[in-house]
Amino acid sequence: MTVSPHTARSRRAIDEPYRPIAAALQLPPEHVTTIDQSHERCATLGLSRFEQPDLSPLGRADLTVTRERNLRLHAHAAPVMEMLFEQIVQTQSMVVLCDATGTILHSIGDDDFLSRASKVALAPGVNWSEQAKGTNAIGTALVAETPTLVHADEHFMHANHFLTCSAAPILDPRGNILGVLDVTGDQRSYHQHTMALVRMSARMIENHWLSDDFRHVMRLHFHTRAEFIGTLMEGILAVTPDGKIVGANRSALDQLAMSGAAVRMHSLPSLLGTTVGALVEHFRSPLATPLIARTADNRQVHVMARFNFPAWHSTAGSDGASDARPPSMPQRVAAAPRVAAAEPIGLAALTTGDAQMAAIAAKVRRVIDRDIPILILGETGTGKELLARAIHQESQRARQPFIAVNCASIPDTLIESELFGYEEGAFTGARRKGAVGKILQADGGTLFLDEIGDMPIALQAHLLRVLQERQVVPLGASSSNKAVTVDIAIVCATHRNLREMIAAQTFREDLYYRLNGLAVRLPALRERSDLAALAERIVEREASRSLTLSSEVAALLSRCPWPGNVRQLFNVLRTACVMAAGERTIRREHLPDDFLDDIDAGGGAVNVAALRRSETPAVAATTTGFEPAAPPVESTAGRSLDDIEIDAIRRALDAAGGNISEAAKRLGISRNTIYRKLRWKAKG
Repeated sequence: MTVSPHTARSRRAIDEPYRPIAAALQLPPEHVTTIDQSHERCATLGLSRFEQPDLSPLGRADLTVTRERNLRLHAHAAPVMEMLFEQIVQTQSMVVLCDATGTILHSIGDDDFLSRASKVALAPGVNWSEQAKGTNAIGTALVAETPTLVHADEHFMHANHFLTCSAAPILDPRGNILGVLDVTGDQRSYHQHTMALVRMSARMIENHWLSDDFRHVMRLHFHTRAEFIGTLMEGILAVTPDGKIVGANRSALDQLAMSGAAVRMHSLPSLLGTTVGALVEHFRSPLATPLIARTADNRQVHVMARFNFPAWHSTAGSDGASDARPPSMPQRVAAAPRVAAAEPIGLAALTTGDAQMAAIAAKVRRVIDRDIPILILGETGTGKELLARAIHQESQRARQPFIAVNCASIPDTLIESELFGYEEGAFTGARRKGAVGKILQADGGTLFLDEIGDMPIALQAHLLRVLQERQVVPLGASSSNKAVTVDIAIVCATHRNLREMIAAQTFREDLYYRLNGLAVRLPALRERSDLAALAERIVEREASRSLTLSSEVAALLSRCPWPGNVRQLFNVLRTACVMAAGERTIRREHLPDDFLDDIDAGGGAVNVAALRRSETPAVAATTTGFEPAAPPVESTAGRSLDDIEIDAIRRALDAAGGNISEAAKRLGISRNTIYRKLRWKAKG
């Protein structure tokens, strides 16, 4: 049957009722193209406009894991979200934070609108990717990787037509998507300035992230106009002591008209025509004015440098005499000291007294630089990425890229293009000129595949071929002539049991043996004996001044079972350091409420490792404050955890003269926990 052009145009008008919206809101043609492409993807996915979408959120346990994975993102975004909400309060709107998969992590907004939004599952734990909810600002911004407005009928699903949504992706300093910031409201409350607020807020989060990532590295703040330094318009570059550019914010990329990968190929002399020594010398005075420099394309910019002068002063002396050297003459600063040289780096930074961690470090050192892939196993939050980065820092590839890919955080439909890259026009919505994949970005360095157990099985064969042939062919390439040879070290990690997945045919056995050159299992924090030293190192790193833990806080930390492992400990102590600003001791009131709630609700089971440490007087007498809350216990060999806990509770009660409240305080658990465990023992 032949369809006339007139009929085709009529059907298109019926299928695309959103087209007049762009004209009414005076939106650019690119906006219509973005919406068109998104609707095409939704149709390809077989989504329905009118069927009731899946409104079920993640289960509580899964949401907890998702939030733990994104604790750092939430920590940087939460204060910015509060400021953003102040700008839109009482406008029938809400502010939403999502992870890189489109799952909502946190939201704040007007109470009555939050109630309306909950009817379409715009709430924490619900996934708003295009695959789940059709065209919407969150999901479409993830695919387009650009700030996106979706208004009223532009939403693919009819149930969402009452919404207007403005979303912007949040990127890390290497251009990887961390999540999405979104403002959603009643479509009648649309305002053209909302998108500008969202974009500025996303950039603020990105700048916080960059400053956090590179707080021990020199950061250059620049702009063509000096008065814009210190504003969201400034560009920020992170520079190592040898002048290598290791990070940049989006404003820097915009001003330099370069991609992140292109900027990182530059050194400080080739990009701005100056040296590290010249900057250190110029900015040694706190009253120094901005330095004038010239970019690679000969544009003048004003530069301010921020760094910890004591850690960098020798850098000034090493090349300060040669600062007049023109950019065309490469500068060698091979003898420049590492930043914060007093701090341990590489695998040494992860060994704080636990025998298991020391054994892991010893094993890993034997295979580094021997082209043996390393597989890191362990629970979520045990520090798998920290170990992977330490392996990279310890290797001969330390000055080359470390590229981390979380296979669980990238939608199945995008992970192939993320890993292998793609040619222009490879698929609908692809960037012009294509994109370089993560594997090629890691060339010369280390590729870290986190949560490898979550990689789609259809993609595993492709990855295996790349690892065997050490060649990458971008998606959409017309021939194998475009294969690019890569030199990478492989480190993978997972919390899953890959052998069980192989038996269930959800993970390829041949890929498993290709990745499993050396497998190491990271112990859970509750199984480690170095909690005190680890906490001390975290506080020393995060606090801007000398800070110690009170004995009560030390007891609470020792008694917590740490379901979130090292990541949870880090975030608890980082928050405590901020809350204790201006004081010398971290006390109970400085700890996060949710941490205290978990312990008070009965989550504070006595830590077995802490109890066993309390048997050794030498350890109990350390100056870290982690003394046992009760007298030394008898040998725990052959005894159950329940029996050990009951004995600890009884001794604490004896020491407190039978006062249950005091015993609970000493143990760092709730009174209800004591009642419950003693009642259970009595029944037994």
